[in-house]
Amino acid sequence: MIEPKDIDLNLLVVFQEVFQDRQISSVARRLNLSQPAVSNALARLRRTFGDELFVRTAQGMQPTPFAQQLAEPVAAALMHVSKALNRQEPFSAAGSARHFTIAMTDVGEVYFMPLLIETCARLAPGIQISTVRAGAIDLKSEMESGRVDLAIGAFDNVSGALYQRRLFRQNYVSMFRQGHPLSGKTVTMKDFLAAQHLVVSSLESPYDRINQNLEKAGIRANVNFRVPHFTAVPYIVSTTDLIVTVPQKLAESAAQPFNLQYIRPPLRLPSLQTNIFWHRRFNQDEGNQWLRGFVSEHFAEQ
Repeated sequence: MIEPKDIDLNLLVVFQEVFQDRQISSVARRLNLSQPAVSNALARLRRTFGDELFVRTAQGMQPTPFAQQLAEPVAAALMHVSKALNRQEPFSAAGSARHFTIAMTDVGEVYFMPLLIETCARLAPGIQISTVRAGAIDLKSEMESGRVDLAIGAFDNVSGALYQRRLFRQNYVSMFRQGHPLSGKTVTMKDFLAAQHLVVSSLESPYDRINQNLEKAGIRANVNFRVPHFTAVPYIVSTTDLIVTVPQKLAESAAQPFNLQYIRPPLRLPSLQTNIFWHRRFNQDEGNQWLRGFVSEHFAEQ
């Protein structure tokens, strides 16, 4: 059994940095060490644990299964040591200049960011918020490392290392311009199938499943126009006779600015449950607690 006295804490710092970055050279620069010093630290760790830990590949230093298993408890231990060495004042959002990163889809950015920006400007003017596209990253590793603080969306199959809280459930609606031929009508399935549709060919779950439902209903076969993201949708349908099926929160945000209206489509579509996610490593972090409470306060349905 390896005891804390048997290992140099600095070696665990090197381990964490290599696990996150996967490049010896950049880790050496960040820790102000030489590359041989970093390599020597890894060699000592390998002897201590009796495992290769990292294997050099074309994609950098890839962790072994044992290193993957070791990474989270090492990161948590180092965070607790850091807290013990740096007795911080309680987090105060009103006076903080902390930078938070939230993973969202493009639909999430349209719905969440305007209110987050407006409310933060009033209540926490020094707080900085950036977003990253959730589908373009590995949520577990980015949130485990602290590079992403929260994720907001209707994500499926998330890691068990992520805690979650329900914000709201929403339906899909079909959206079109004011004055569209379908305006004011009780839209039947025949009307719906005969209309010209814009399809958002998103590969992000769970939006990809909606396209499967539309295709089963007979819509995708006759679709001439597709876009890969939701952001351009209001601009397109506001100036054409196309209709598009989108999450209701997006339709609510776009209806007034773009002179649009929306209806419940005449076919059965699954609803979306939007949650807020955070990594259990940061469950007790006061800043993270504030941010997820802030989001819940302003967006969660009671």
